[in-house]
Amino acid sequence: MVEKVITLENIPLLDFLGTENENIRQIAVAFPQSKIVSRGNEIRIQGRAPEILRINDLLNMLLQHFHRFGHVTPDNVKEYIALEGAPFEENRKDDVIIFGNKGLVIKPKSPNQRKLVDASFKNDLVFALGPAGTGKTYIAVALAVRALKNREVKRIIITRPAVEAGENLGFLPGDLQEKLDPYLRPIYDALADMVPSEKLKFYQETRVIEIAPLAYMRGRTLHDAFVLLDEAQNTTSEQIKMFLTRMGPNSKVIITGDQTQVDLPSRQKSGLKEALAVLKDVKGIGVVNLSGKDVIRHKLVKSIIEAYEKSENQKYERREPGNSDKGQDKR
Repeated sequence: MVEKVITLENIPLLDFLGTENENIRQIAVAFPQSKIVSRGNEIRIQGRAPEILRINDLLNMLLQHFHRFGHVTPDNVKEYIALEGAPFEENRKDDVIIFGNKGLVIKPKSPNQRKLVDASFKNDLVFALGPAGTGKTYIAVALAVRALKNREVKRIIITRPAVEAGENLGFLPGDLQEKLDPYLRPIYDALADMVPSEKLKFYQETRVIEIAPLAYMRGRTLHDAFVLLDEAQNTTSEQIKMFLTRMGPNSKVIITGDQTQVDLPSRQKSGLKEALAVLKDVKGIGVVNLSGKDVIRHKLVKSIIEAYEKSENQKYERREPGNSDKGQDKR
């Protein structure tokens, strides 16, 4: 038997260990051959050396998660344990998607981001769904750049529907491309992290990397390309069907969307939602759901997303027929 003691310094124990040490209990259940006890700010592990190393790695990853997001939930612990039957190891070398500019290492930073990477390797078409800040677009762009660098494709095509998010494009100066550039800024920022500026300029001039509105895809066959459709929740049924049927030989496609942020007119149905329903039984299509747990921005963003989700759920409950009838009875 080997014993290891981990001391938690300057960490609110409730935020890391969970209510009544629930997080530690989950780890103990996952590793029944070892004894894991938490007393005060110490976590004591007894067992065989190989399993203790795995538990130590898991706890280190959970500590990194805590330092990034401010707390660890039981669901976080489950995800780290369940991912491919092993803890999520942020420092795994084979996690690296690409090496970006100035030595930047670009790799998944959460279990669901890694699922997105794996799904892209296994499928030619992947839906990446989740709220803002979960890194779905950034990871998708990184996968596209990786495929281009490895000569798996000859070009990258990134597109999105030209739908205003509460603003009016007509009042912005310039031609259509100049009007759309601010909406495409997250994509340009991601590319700037991954491709040297001069090479990126050359790629765009020679259309090796093309960033264009979704309407420009009509009538084309997108072959030998890595294609990213961003903000797909703002496509109509006709638009997303048109896009999906553009796939040509040796194409990889990732479609990203946040179904809670649809900017279409209220009576218009999101094509993304319909596509997911229509294609649910089609083999060879990957679907990855990211959530507030995957947010890699400021830790407040996660709380903001959760608050809005709670508000939307309450609105939905009030709109249910039974609830509205009750409201009318009270009047």
